[in-house]
Amino acid sequence: MSSLITLPAVLDLRAAEPLKAQILAVRGQEALLDVSAVERLGGLCLQVLLSAIATWRADGQALTFINVSEAFASQWSAFGASAADLAPQGQLA
Repeated sequence: MSSLITLPAVLDLRAAEPLKAQILAVRGQEALLDVSAVERLGGLCLQVLLSAIATWRADGQALTFINVSEAFASQWSAFGASAADLAPQGQLA
């Protein structure tokens, strides 16, 4: 069973620590990150999410972004992060 984490509209400095805690709470499980509400993505939260992707891959678990908002995808790419990381495992973005 996958754990669902719904991300808030603003992923800024204040959101980084709670985001990290939410993600680490489901480590070792498949996780779904619902980013439909995200309107603003800051650099620190981007780092938390990139670290989570690497951690889940190393653990052999799926970490999947679902309901990717246009704002989230645009800001993700603006930071130079790979759009392929936003696609479900086994699919190309």
